[in-house]
Amino acid sequence: MNGDTLYSIGELARRTGLTVKTIRFYSDRGIVAPTDRSPAGYRLYSIDAVARLDLVRTLRELGLDLPTIRKVVDRELSLPEVAAAHAEALTVQIRVLRLRRAVLTTVAERGSTPEETERMHQLARLSKDERSRLTGDFLDAVFGGLDAAPTFAGVMRSMTPELSRNPKTEQVQAWVELAEMSLDPGFRAAVRRMAEDQAAEQARSGVTVPRRDITAAVRDQAGPAVTAGIDPASPQAHPIVAQFTAHYAHLLGRPDDVELRRRLATRLERVNEPRWRRYLQLLAVANGWPAPESLAPVFDWSVQALRARTRR
Repeated sequence: MNGDTLYSIGELARRTGLTVKTIRFYSDRGIVAPTDRSPAGYRLYSIDAVARLDLVRTLRELGLDLPTIRKVVDRELSLPEVAAAHAEALTVQIRVLRLRRAVLTTVAERGSTPEETERMHQLARLSKDERSRLTGDFLDAVFGGLDAAPTFAGVMRSMTPELSRNPKTEQVQAWVELAEMSLDPGFRAAVRRMAEDQAAEQARSGVTVPRRDITAAVRDQAGPAVTAGIDPASPQAHPIVAQFTAHYAHLLGRPDDVELRRRLATRLERVNEPRWRRYLQLLAVANGWPAPESLAPVFDWSVQALRARTRR
């Protein structure tokens, strides 16, 4: 194309791939103004119109509105600044669409009622501050007022879901289910009982620093027995049970007797509560952590071993 040559709308359409109607539309709005007119009154355009139309088409495909495009092509606005603003707007739109997709996917999987769908939608739309308040209320209900509260600071942090700025669909789904669980009075009460058990153990130990939790001792000592397939009621299990009950007796400062073993069985049953395991799984998904190790087989084995040795 010669720099001095002028082109009709039809010729521009052939060279740019745009329709005559589209080019005329842009021309009428001053986005691609004609350079001159033919003796018959037809609009004529210079070679610059080709590059201008290519830019307009690109910006339209990227979603920019026509008034903004006109300012960009007229150099009234900086293209990098406009691109940055538009990218940020798209980021927000993507985040909203991801939230909607997460809710709709969950509704489809659960077969939710309209009321459940509305609740999930509201939970998914919560701001970061609103999510923090909801989680804070849950943690206060679980740990508030316990004498060992300072000891629980790390535990509370580890129980806090924190969605990233641009969470994945599965993370949003996990957050919604976590929020629903944290609002459930029954679940709150179950986790509160676990916290009270731990606080009581801390108080009876007579120390103010964290000590090795009984669940960690049970995991380390009973885990190999589960892997080896040892029957929890068999004589082979005696020394294994004796190890973690001795640890528990030392932790509480009381004798290793039938009552202590019953108490420990109850303690492990509470920790092994299915909803609590589900909470930990969802927390890992929401926060992008590795999936937690499932200790259900170890706790099941330990409870059976303890119950077998406390029957009258």
